[in-house]
Amino acid sequence: MITAKGVGVRAGEYWLFRDLDLDVGPGQCLALVGPNGSGKSTLLRCCYGMQEPTEGVLTVFGEQPDERDRSFRRNVSALLDDSDFFAELTPLQHLDLIAGSFDVELDYDGLLADAGLGERATVSAGRFSAGQRRRLLLLGATARPFDVLLLDEPERALDAAGKEWITTVVSRAVARGAVVVLATHHPPLLDSADHVVDLA
Repeated sequence: MITAKGVGVRAGEYWLFRDLDLDVGPGQCLALVGPNGSGKSTLLRCCYGMQEPTEGVLTVFGEQPDERDRSFRRNVSALLDDSDFFAELTPLQHLDLIAGSFDVELDYDGLLADAGLGERATVSAGRFSAGQRRRLLLLGATARPFDVLLLDEPERALDAAGKEWITTVVSRAVARGAVVVLATHHPPLLDSADHVVDLA
C-alpha cells in the first residue's frame, strides 16, 4: 500500500535522507528509527501528503498521497506532531464525533477502558495531564476506521500501561490487515515491526 522509490528530502542544502526505497503491504508494520533531525517525522508527513519529497516517488494506494482528498483521509489515519484535540470536549464526545463522521458503531466503554480513560470519560480534555492527552489523541487516531495508520512516536508521554496499550492496538491493526508506519524508540513496538528503517 505504501511504496517509495529513490525518495529523498532536502532541508536547504542539507539532505535529511536520500535514495530511500520502501514497499509496505497489507498487514505489515514499518518502524522508523534514527536520531532527532534524521527525517522520521518528515517521512510520515510525506506519507500523509502534507509534504512532497524533494526527489523520488512515494505512493499510497498507488497514488500520490493528498491529505486534502476526502477519500484519502477516510482511509488513512495519522497522529503527527501537529495533531490536536478539542479541549472543551470529553473523551465520550470525541468518540461521538468519530462515530458520526465515519458512520460506525463504537464500543465506547471498551475503547475508553482500554485507553485508560474510563474514569475520565466525562471530563473536559483541557483538564487532562500530558499523558492523558496523549492517550486521547491516540484513541482518536485508532478508534476510527483506517487501512493505513501513521504514528509519530506514539509512546511519547505515556506511562508503562499506556505503552503496553498502544503496542497492543498497533498489533491488532496489523493483524486485521492494516498498514502501520511509525517513528518510535519503544523496544516492544520495534520488536513487533516487520521492517525497521534507520534514517541515521
